[in-house]
Amino acid sequence: MSVFNQSRSRVIRLIFLLAFVVIVAQLFYLQVVSGKFSQMADDNAILRKTVYPPRGLIFDRHKNAILQNKLTYDLMITPSQTKGIDTALFCRLMEIDTAEYRKRLEIIKFKNKSYRPSVFETSLSPQKYARLQENIWRFQNGFYIQERPIRSYPYNAGANIFGYLGEVDTNYLKKHVEDGYVSGDYAGMTGLEASYEKALMGERGMEVLIKDNFNRIQGSYENGEMDIQAAAGSNLYTSLDIVLQEFGEKLMSNKVGSIVAIDPKTGGIIAMVSSPTYDPGFLTGNERRKHFSELYTDPRKPLLNRAVNAAYSPGSTFKTLQALVGLHEGVITTTTTFSCSGAFYGCGSGKPMGCLDPGTYYLKTGITHSCNTYFANVMQRVINNPKYPSMDSSLRAWDNYMYAFGLGHKLGVDVPTERSGNIPTPEYFNNPKRFGPGKWGFCSFRSVSIGQGEVNTTPLQVANEMAYIANKGWFITPHIVDSIEGGDKFGLLEKYQRKNIPIDIPDSIFEAVHDGMQGVMDVGTGRGAKVPGIVVCGKTGTVENYAKIKGQLVKQPNHSFFCAFAPRDNPKIAIMCVVENSGRFGGTYAAPIVSLMIEKYLNDTIATNRKPLEDRIEKTNLIPPLMVQEMKRMDSLKRSKAIEKELKNELNNIKDTLQSEDNPTEAEVRAGAAKENKPPLDNRQNKVEKNDMLLPNDRKQPVINKKDTVRK
Repeated sequence: MSVFNQSRSRVIRLIFLLAFVVIVAQLFYLQVVSGKFSQMADDNAILRKTVYPPRGLIFDRHKNAILQNKLTYDLMITPSQTKGIDTALFCRLMEIDTAEYRKRLEIIKFKNKSYRPSVFETSLSPQKYARLQENIWRFQNGFYIQERPIRSYPYNAGANIFGYLGEVDTNYLKKHVEDGYVSGDYAGMTGLEASYEKALMGERGMEVLIKDNFNRIQGSYENGEMDIQAAAGSNLYTSLDIVLQEFGEKLMSNKVGSIVAIDPKTGGIIAMVSSPTYDPGFLTGNERRKHFSELYTDPRKPLLNRAVNAAYSPGSTFKTLQALVGLHEGVITTTTTFSCSGAFYGCGSGKPMGCLDPGTYYLKTGITHSCNTYFANVMQRVINNPKYPSMDSSLRAWDNYMYAFGLGHKLGVDVPTERSGNIPTPEYFNNPKRFGPGKWGFCSFRSVSIGQGEVNTTPLQVANEMAYIANKGWFITPHIVDSIEGGDKFGLLEKYQRKNIPIDIPDSIFEAVHDGMQGVMDVGTGRGAKVPGIVVCGKTGTVENYAKIKGQLVKQPNHSFFCAFAPRDNPKIAIMCVVENSGRFGGTYAAPIVSLMIEKYLNDTIATNRKPLEDRIEKTNLIPPLMVQEMKRMDSLKRSKAIEKELKNELNNIKDTLQSEDNPTEAEVRAGAAKENKPPLDNRQNKVEKNDMLLPNDRKQPVINKKDTVRK
């Protein structure tokens, strides 16, 4: 063999050897180092399925389960695994069209990438679930069914307290990076569900399942050795009395307002009614979005928790606090008298502030008969007290009392979205847009003396104020949850275990105020709401309010206020009620509601002779006129949209049926519909004028002296 041929042979052998080495190395990399094909094989044969833990249950003070769990089934999708599936079959099974399928797919890809599992449809109906179980194998690895516990509510009450769950979005994930949430998880969005999310959520688990070549589940992989058990959330034990909560919601049906009841000794909230409310089950299941939209657009604002998130002028209920301040400051005694000739003239005869019952009053009778003139004089003496060097310092001293009583700041209740209310400060009046430094005095805010003007409070603050007075100078921060099963691992309850004793006021001062409040129930403005066999200390309030209509503040029917505690000698309940725009006095609606709540809680029943009162209150409809007007407008709008949709569907049906180029126009279809539906949709006479509604906490600061009229 020639030298040339030998050299060429060696080169060829070397090339083959190098090729063999490269192939072996590549095989070694793919099968041993990379694990790519192993992973692909696993993905085809193994399903790693998240196991969602049952959330903690919630119990009332009598250990009744008031918030439970039930199983639902979500359809999960991994978009990158859906290529080549029978889309038409899938859409028939899901009862959607291909356009809806593509729309959902695009949204999922945008929110959670195509390679991550996402929820395609929540809470499958039994019919869809059955159909999918039979056919899911046809769609490769693109879909699987996920078990998930959702909330169930044994009692149709407490929706605003419990809150609701929602799927976490990208913003939530960014805010809770360290909490281990992933897309598709659900978390508490409002109410106790949000406040105690860490305790309630539990820990996710994982189930590893094996599939056959038709993508059907065959059972656990490796006998479940790779499974991770889910850990259930912790149970919460609350101070709520669910029966009383239901009773309060019944009494407040067809009314707008709130009831808050507190155990004065513990600060535990016994009932927190916000009306109108809604069925807590509305925000679970596959119609959650639809129901949420309906609730969100309802003019009555059922999603608003008025107990903590609405602020009202407290009206004459505020006079109890003015009495405490006046007595403690020493500007009055229990025997100090003021005469009322029908109005308070302490700011000049040109600006009288009216009252209902002329006469001469001392402290007890001033509270009992709710004399405006008496308490205007009390606050005037506090603000003009010569021991303070300036108007700023005297108002600041008065402010400090109010802050100590729990007003003007958030109390820290364990329900989200609490508002702070408002107590007027020197800074507010020193603002040049108001008065300016040195240009204001008591007469600039005299309405505050009777709970109007620049002061506003939440219902929770007023109920807590009653607990403070009942306890003669202390309170525990109001809260709903008393204990957490397994202990308070996250320190959520620490602040609800301390007494707040902000000011050292002698018991004798509180006793004097108690005397006046008992007089309210015995012979005063609340005498019509006595509770047989129970000594109640109460205070009525009638609150003026305004709504903005076409840019103008227009006076609306008065709010009805009432607050109380009982029994006097051993208080077990401190309570308040507000009925918005009832148009009557505090003793007309709010006081009877409170009296029924006290009787129900302390006696566990309503006396037979008081049943007619219960029935009358329950059946009374006091939805404010502006809300009724707005509800009619919304109903009209919904009907118009429904008819518009029907017309478009009719036009499409005609086109599909005729299969012709000579189809009726949209205008012709409308004309035909108008003849069949008299009067026509465009009837201007039936249109309702739109008004800009103000929620209680959205009111502008009142114009000075706007509210100086009769109040009780």
